[in-house]
Amino acid sequence: MGYRLKVIGFLLCCFFASLQAQIMEPVKWTGETIGDSVRIRAAIEPGWHMNIIEFGEREFEEEFADSFVITLAKEEVMPIRYNACDDRMCTAPEVWEYKGIEDASLQDGNKSPTGDRSLFWIFVLGLLGGLLAIFTPCVWPIIPMTVSFFLKKGGGIKDAVLYGLSIIVLYVGLGLLVTLLFGASALNDLSTNAVVNIFFFLLLVVFALSFFGLFEITLPDSWSTALDNKARSTGGVLSILLMAFTLVIVSFSCTGPIIGTLLVEAAGKSLLAPAIGMLGFAIALALPFSLFAMFPQWLKQAPKSGDWMTSFKVVLAFLELALSLKFLSVADMAYGWGILPRWLFIAIWIVCFLGIGIYLIWDIWSVSTPRKIIRAIVIIPSLAFAFYLVPGLRGAPVKAIAAFAPPMEIEGREVFNDYEEGLAYARQEGKPVIIDFTGYGCVNCRKMEAYVLDDDSVKARLQNYVFIELFVDDKRDGIGDENSRIQRELYGANAQPFYVQLDAYGHQVAKPMAFTTDPMEFINWLIY
Repeated sequence: MGYRLKVIGFLLCCFFASLQAQIMEPVKWTGETIGDSVRIRAAIEPGWHMNIIEFGEREFEEEFADSFVITLAKEEVMPIRYNACDDRMCTAPEVWEYKGIEDASLQDGNKSPTGDRSLFWIFVLGLLGGLLAIFTPCVWPIIPMTVSFFLKKGGGIKDAVLYGLSIIVLYVGLGLLVTLLFGASALNDLSTNAVVNIFFFLLLVVFALSFFGLFEITLPDSWSTALDNKARSTGGVLSILLMAFTLVIVSFSCTGPIIGTLLVEAAGKSLLAPAIGMLGFAIALALPFSLFAMFPQWLKQAPKSGDWMTSFKVVLAFLELALSLKFLSVADMAYGWGILPRWLFIAIWIVCFLGIGIYLIWDIWSVSTPRKIIRAIVIIPSLAFAFYLVPGLRGAPVKAIAAFAPPMEIEGREVFNDYEEGLAYARQEGKPVIIDFTGYGCVNCRKMEAYVLDDDSVKARLQNYVFIELFVDDKRDGIGDENSRIQRELYGANAQPFYVQLDAYGHQVAKPMAFTTDPMEFINWLIY
């Protein structure tokens, strides 16, 4: 019996050893077509080194650790025979062969992979905007009126669902209408247009002052009254559609700034972005109305309008003041006015969030215990965020507002803002080039600058490059138009951020890099 156990044990050890050998792959190969060339990369696991045994007539006497990168003409590419070793063992020789990638030409590589992520971000912004709109003084009081309307009609899940879908259709239709009227390219221009951005800056400021209680903004009562009466006197589907339209009209004085901000943020992202943003907004806004219409008994548990709504209006006013600066900042940077430097932008945000905390603390002892708890939930993060922003006055990254604030200066990096000047300097110095196609109104560009380009490891690698930063929405003397033309005609793309890697002679050596917040992904993309 003991002899048999030893044999079985020996066989099991052999089996697991062979299994381990089968899954051991310390070298990962990739290849990509770049015009008439092919770039081959081998990523080598830490603790291992690779030996190239045979690669045509090329001789390699060195051992490769970390990675091996080589760019060859297509006709030079052939199978590579190699093995890998660590301090204990070596793998058996293997052969890797570049099979080619269908439709992996440089032109295809220029297509930005950020589209889906941008649309998802717009959808999330829409959802957040819709949730915020629910608690505004123009929307919350409409919920009981809606429930009363459906109770008089006899109620029913079918009508409630139809009402929610009607709200969604109206707002998505608005998003599509904006796109059809202006077009995606025009929306992209509008997103950095001085008149448009100053208009939305002033609009948010005006609404903020209204929420502070200085005056009231309402649409003519005759509009909503006429629609409401028509909805009550009409039957069937039409009455539900009119009720939904009444909600859109009545709530506009509160939802207008949110919708406007969302549409400008969606501008130029893609043809569908405004509609996607409105879809998220409408889903969040329609959901509570449909649920209360389905289950009217829930309304008894919902908080009634009162002092809490006044407090919510003031908090919303501070937030609108802070967000309004983004529009002023975009116009300021695109036209080079210099009226809103980064430190001033951050200082105003600090004041706004301090204002929220101080306002809610001021009379906290006069409210009920549940409201004390709710206020504390808002006060603590507001004050904490204000103090978090303080180092930004001295140049700290404060990454949480990277998408809103003006770009920060990245130390230790010489930057060219002229394409030809940067290339000429690279040829003179014999250094490779990174071209950064960016935009003053580009949210993802600011994020990538804060999370990737300001990373110490990335900055160390970029010292090897000449850095050319080209703003495609610079409105001064046609600079932005020329930079946009260069990106479209030479590199086949029009989305930002967009990074191109060239050698010292201006030849592209890698597929372009689009948006990422992972510094290691960017570092792995760099060749030099």
